[in-house]
Amino acid sequence: MAADVDAGWILRRLAQPAPSQTGFVELRGSALLKEPLRVEGRYRRPDTATLVREVRVPYAETTTIADGKVSIARAGKPPRVFSLQRVPELSDLQASFGALLSGDLAALEQAYRLQASGTAQRWQLVLTPRAQALAARVRAVTLRGRDGELRCIETQPARGELQRTLLGAAATAADGVRQADALAALCHDGAQAGSVAAPGLDGSRR
Repeated sequence: MAADVDAGWILRRLAQPAPSQTGFVELRGSALLKEPLRVEGRYRRPDTATLVREVRVPYAETTTIADGKVSIARAGKPPRVFSLQRVPELSDLQASFGALLSGDLAALEQAYRLQASGTAQRWQLVLTPRAQALAARVRAVTLRGRDGELRCIETQPARGELQRTLLGAAATAADGVRQADALAALCHDGAQAGSVAAPGLDGSRR
């Protein structure tokens, strides 16, 4: 029988040195849309202090977070550069990704209350913001995965619709999938029938 997991176990499995990268499919719900807005691309971490978000579909945009600044570049336009202090949610994103991929449990616990559940084959880690300023924007972030693979991040804002981001193998499996329930299943269910090994954030087999 598979043993229950805790936050430390999950972070040790997710820890990955830079450089690393993973594909993503982001789904943004809205009461004004018949189906979630779908954004596709990849996250790159060229070094421990830099996070790059490259959007490929439905538009091309590269966001680079490093040295306390954010640079947003689109084809044919000069990049926009501004301080992270203007967009604290991006600062939180960089810090959270950095703590996850470095396996820094203490750093993550400073910013969030952590609640882990499940087994090695199907686990989840719920992050609840400690700081009032962040809690005013984000109610909770739920990480879902299996073994050392982070498959999905679900962000529940304080107001508005749930945002779901499929990563790695789950993002690959979502190619061509449009039904909301099928996409949710890819996020929640972990391993699919016929899979043989979990790819890491860099796409390699473990």
